[in-house]
Amino acid sequence: MTATKSVFSVCGMCTVRCPIQVDVRDGKAVRIQGNEFSPLKGGLCARGAAGIALEQDPEKPQTPLIRVGERGEGKWRSVSWDEALDYVADKLKGIMAEHGPRSVLWSDRGGPFPDLHQAFMLGIGSPNYCNHDASCARNVQHGAQSVIGVGRKMVAYDLRNAKHIILQTRNIMEAINVAEVNATLDGMAGGAKLTVIDIRGTVSASKADNFFLIRPGTDYAFNLGVIHALIYDDLYNKEYVEQFVEGFDRLKEFVKPYTPEWAAAETGATAEGIRDLARQLSAAAPSVIWHPGWMVARYNDSFQVCRTAYIINALLGAFAAKGGLPFVNTAKEVGRKGLKKLVDLFPKPEEKRADGVGWKYPQFDAGPGLVNLAYDAIVTGEPYPIRAYLCFRHDPLMAMPDPEAVKKKWEKLDLLVSITFSWSDTAWHSDVVLPLSTYLARESIIAGKAGLKPQFFVRKRVQEPTFDSKAEWEILCGLAKRLGIEGLSFDSIEDIWNYQLQETGVTIEDFDAKGFVELADKPLYRPMSEITLPTPSGKIEMVSGKWAKAGHETLPPYVSPASPPEGMFRIAFGRVGVHTQGHTVNNPLLAEQMPENVAWIHPSRAEKLGIADGDLVEVFSGKGQTGRLKAFVTECVHPEALFMVHGFGHKLPAESRAIGKGAADNELMPGGLECWDKGGGCLSMQEHFVGVRKI
Repeated sequence: MTATKSVFSVCGMCTVRCPIQVDVRDGKAVRIQGNEFSPLKGGLCARGAAGIALEQDPEKPQTPLIRVGERGEGKWRSVSWDEALDYVADKLKGIMAEHGPRSVLWSDRGGPFPDLHQAFMLGIGSPNYCNHDASCARNVQHGAQSVIGVGRKMVAYDLRNAKHIILQTRNIMEAINVAEVNATLDGMAGGAKLTVIDIRGTVSASKADNFFLIRPGTDYAFNLGVIHALIYDDLYNKEYVEQFVEGFDRLKEFVKPYTPEWAAAETGATAEGIRDLARQLSAAAPSVIWHPGWMVARYNDSFQVCRTAYIINALLGAFAAKGGLPFVNTAKEVGRKGLKKLVDLFPKPEEKRADGVGWKYPQFDAGPGLVNLAYDAIVTGEPYPIRAYLCFRHDPLMAMPDPEAVKKKWEKLDLLVSITFSWSDTAWHSDVVLPLSTYLARESIIAGKAGLKPQFFVRKRVQEPTFDSKAEWEILCGLAKRLGIEGLSFDSIEDIWNYQLQETGVTIEDFDAKGFVELADKPLYRPMSEITLPTPSGKIEMVSGKWAKAGHETLPPYVSPASPPEGMFRIAFGRVGVHTQGHTVNNPLLAEQMPENVAWIHPSRAEKLGIADGDLVEVFSGKGQTGRLKAFVTECVHPEALFMVHGFGHKLPAESRAIGKGAADNELMPGGLECWDKGGGCLSMQEHFVGVRKI
């Protein structure tokens, strides 16, 4: 019998990218588990454990494909990799010759490996690198930058040492980050309290000491009530605020009318519950984590929800505190050299971005931009036309509201390329499909991870691809050679790794022991007095100087959310532990675990509509879009909301397990591309109303 070997790698079933180790026999992956040397403790979520089914799935693109019918018709011809890469390169050359390199747009799923993607775009000469964050975390990213001057990932959540954890717009037990779940449970086992603020009873809520079921769209009101109680009940950390906070007096005056009693009337919580929470937080401070959220593309004021979460943390002295939000360390902070960046091979384009980020919207982070606004340049040609679009592991037609409107905006594209390891609505609508090897069958560039103990980590190929697919470095370096981008014309992944590791003192062999290399022996907690914040004031800002300079108010008056029209519901969506949005619903193993989504409806509303649990219902928008799914009648959802798990309602013939199962929430959001939070940049995907009728 052939011996089994274990290979360290990195999961790719969601954006978390957990460290894994894979048992390999006869050149094939046979078992996946969490990396035993990591905080995963050997564990893995259901999605990660289904990676082998993804690798072996025959219902995914098996060869490069070039469209021969109309877009979305599903007619293709299978071609070799040479022909596919030649075709894409020739198309790009023609487009760039006519419209310039700036006419090329890229979007991906973000994560730890964007250096290669960004370098490719810089090599072309385009400033238009984007990721998916307009429909995910831009509000919290900009919330962090507006308060502490750095992005959300520059502070850690020290959950294991926390005394009180608050989850708001973060369902940590279902939208799973295994390391965070383990740390949260360890913290709770050590005595930490858990508070959950949500519009429905989640798995996270079932484990909470305090659960607030609030009216949809009133999180900002809830937070203002907590801030009022902390300040006016004398529960905040005065010494910390005096030393490290700018604009406290303006905050104090601003929240004066927003009492817990006012917040209770607005949210449905009780005033005493809000005051008691403030007292609990004060008692636990500074070891408190008010989580600012992850996927926060929800309401028109979600940026303010994220900002006030960071403000509450500041009032409690949680920034830089053990058990709070300590600032992470990069290689530099622990006296080491960081990875050599591929983007440094190329000059930064002088062109302004098509989406307006950095010039029209100077307060926003230009790194990943706002891809939904870049689509407008396709239509209008302003500030210049976008004519080619490369989607890497990104499915905007599932992630963005109103997919028919997205397709309409794409009509002027001369080239739409999807680089993907599975079918998606976007891939089906593309001109070229380039099959990306699954994470088990590809290597990636080395990535750095900031943290209390910073590290480098690497994804290694566990097995050869089952079908005719390639790793991203093979695809992009292949295109680079054809486009004459000499800096990225690498012949092997080892060449890239060796380039990245220059001057770090680390070799690729050093990753063999654990799959990652830690750059420090123990966690480093830097006190707030040693932190230099890049805010205009150099302090934690209650009123953002950067946003103020751009003409945007960061302590705006609260506006009560509109109530649903008579008989209607505010649409709401979220995640579940066995699926990653639409990427996994056709997975052979995960489709068995959860084949369809359901519509969560409160009993009081269901009774009026004559709907019983399990009935087939039709959900409809105000402009005629519809979806069919079964009703789940439960008291664990606010009466104003209709909730469904995101990612279902697939219509592609290539996906036999997913086709016709459940409904797609994003199809019920007409006009949703124009509905976005002007403070933080995210789409406001829960500002839409739907009706429900029994079929």
